[in-house]
Amino acid sequence: MARSSFYQSQRKYVPRQAQPELPSRKLRRVLEAKTTARILEYLRSERFVDRSPVEVFYTLLDERVHLGSISTFYRLLRQHDEVRERRAQRRHPSYHAPELVATRPNQVWSWDITKVRGPRKGVYFHLYVIIDLFSRKVVGWMVADRESGDLAAQLISETCRRENIVEGQLTIHSDRGPSMQSMTVVQLHAYLGVTKSNSRPYVSNDNPFSESQFKTLKYHPGYPDRFACLQECLSYFRLFFGWYNHEHRHSGIEYLTPEVVHSGQAEEVLESRYQVLLTSYEQNPTRFSAGPPRRRRLPKAVYINPPSVDLMSK
Repeated sequence: MARSSFYQSQRKYVPRQAQPELPSRKLRRVLEAKTTARILEYLRSERFVDRSPVEVFYTLLDERVHLGSISTFYRLLRQHDEVRERRAQRRHPSYHAPELVATRPNQVWSWDITKVRGPRKGVYFHLYVIIDLFSRKVVGWMVADRESGDLAAQLISETCRRENIVEGQLTIHSDRGPSMQSMTVVQLHAYLGVTKSNSRPYVSNDNPFSESQFKTLKYHPGYPDRFACLQECLSYFRLFFGWYNHEHRHSGIEYLTPEVVHSGQAEEVLESRYQVLLTSYEQNPTRFSAGPPRRRRLPKAVYINPPSVDLMSK
């Protein structure tokens, strides 16, 4: 028998002493409820409410207090949804996107104010413009040397009177500028029985028709770099808006003029165009590579923030 085997056979079996069962490592690390409460009490206190958990941890450590690790502090805050500013903060309101639809003239108007350059740097005149969503007609405008809620209310009132607006007929949409939100304008809407609609803050797409009209205005070939005086401003815009309403052919309304659509003559003009094209087709159909001409029609509705396709199809 080998030497190692001999010594192994002589060994006596000594039973292992029973060891006490210890909790798992994970369970040993679980904080007691009173410790958890103390940590949260520190974190929520007036002293530490504006400090990060790291700062709180080391501040307590300098004071010879140790309740848990930095990660524990963060974990407890996450569990209570407090990994953020824990002091009560002012909450900004939630703004819903305006959803407006116009199916005829004088149902929805959009208005805005833009600055135009005056005679020298830093001097501006203010152009107020009200546009009809359905027809794209500028139904009211004004130039002033300042922006004012009182002037805006005067323009809206005169335009409603000129267009024979009755109570409950009209919605007026604008952004949230100081003139639009002035108490004078708000009270006027209530007095006239007009619904007020506003864009969301800092969302230019909520007022696209006014923005588009201002672009057409300022990119017009005859638009001057500066206006020498208020009277020159008035003279220019009087001619411009006459051209815009009676001569400018807008792509969004089948290249009709805004005045034609606003006055209800659109279908008559579109029918006349169709008959001219149809006569030409009958005389020489080979000139129409796409086949017979189609009768063009105005959009049935014009939207600001249209609803989804599913809702529109119902």
